[in-house]
Amino acid sequence: MATAANLPPAVAEESALGAEKAAAGTAKRNNREGRTKLSAPLTGVLWLIVAIYALPLLWFLLSSFKPGSELFSYPLSMIPREWTFQGFVDAWERVDFARYFLNTATVSLVTTVLTVFFSACTGYALAKYNNKGTRLFFVCILATTMLPTEVILNPTFSVIRDLGLYNSLAGIIVPSVLTATGVFMFRQFFLTVPDDLLHSARIDGASELAIFFRIMLPLSRPILFTLAIFSFQWRWNDYIWPLIVLNDPKWYTLQVALRSIVGAENIDWPVLLGASVISILPLVLVFAVFQKYVLNADVSAGLKD
Repeated sequence: MATAANLPPAVAEESALGAEKAAAGTAKRNNREGRTKLSAPLTGVLWLIVAIYALPLLWFLLSSFKPGSELFSYPLSMIPREWTFQGFVDAWERVDFARYFLNTATVSLVTTVLTVFFSACTGYALAKYNNKGTRLFFVCILATTMLPTEVILNPTFSVIRDLGLYNSLAGIIVPSVLTATGVFMFRQFFLTVPDDLLHSARIDGASELAIFFRIMLPLSRPILFTLAIFSFQWRWNDYIWPLIVLNDPKWYTLQVALRSIVGAENIDWPVLLGASVISILPLVLVFAVFQKYVLNADVSAGLKD
């Protein structure tokens, strides 16, 4: 039998490559089998976590279809024994949803657009311009996240009152425009964009505004939509600040208006549950529409190796 030493060099090299490929294939199969064995228990744990988080939400949704007499009857049951839409009907008739939806949508949309734009501008400046004091300014922005919202309510309200924005939707929008979370998200993303991409654009004659709007913003689309979803959700669900700023019922946002359903001594639970379910439908719709845009960006596009 011929050994590798007796084979011609070309044949011996081809045999060695075949052995390496076979070994690599065996290693890949072993790794794949190991990952498969490990993924099964991890998937089970994830489904358990999903069930823990989904159970209260499912109970809330199903309870909105129960009559008031069944909500606190024992034994408790998740599935309604008697399905009814009366809670939704009463909530729609009692609450002026058209007005409150419009007020809340105005606040949420305007604040979201301004938050995304100014956060992107600030994050880009902090990531790509190394001026003196930039790092200190960024640290100061991050430091604001360590302050509870309740701590700055008093000074923020004083500023809004002195500006003449009390009891107006602008009084809700202005303090919420710039968030430390949004600035941090954009800055960290823009740091991953190669500087060579910006240098190439400047060599081609692109202005700084063109670089920002035509290159950086399109690349940051995943961060943009992620922050937009979060910002819209924050403003739609905001309760404390609108409650402080707004005094006229015609300017109430949806969350403040829902508070009026809760009486001083008793609560009409079917109406409150029905109104609460109606109020979260826009959030579900926004997430369903825009979640596909929350993907990884190709920050190396336009560059050559």
